[in-house]
Amino acid sequence: MEQTIGKVAKAAGVRIATIRFYERRGLITQPCKPESGYRTYPPDTVARIRFIRQAQETGFSLAEIGDLLALHTDPDADCGNVRECAQAKRAEVEYKIGQLMRIRDALDEMIASCPGHGALHECTILNALGESGEEAPE
Repeated sequence: MEQTIGKVAKAAGVRIATIRFYERRGLITQPCKPESGYRTYPPDTVARIRFIRQAQETGFSLAEIGDLLALHTDPDADCGNVRECAQAKRAEVEYKIGQLMRIRDALDEMIASCPGHGALHECTILNALGESGEEAPE
């Protein structure tokens, strides 16, 4: 049974603005406005929105989600195509984890070198951050 945007939003657990945003991004088809003035959405819209939300929570960007949705409707695609997308996302996550670990290690070094008291002009953390060769802001 077709539903209005408000009912779809409630069933999917999102705001109406989110549905409109997904429409603008091409992730959801915007229904035609009938004579009654109320756009109605097909029954699979709620499932599609839930798919989008779950994919976002897994770290996929909206562009990547668009690609996944396109694969879902491509008769020539197979599970291997989807697996490749997931593997690429995992590699990206691994790279970001590595970056975050390097940041954490740098912060640990700065924190360990800081006595935790004293004048700001002697602050080892501020001095370490200022070692990039640029002048510190005044």
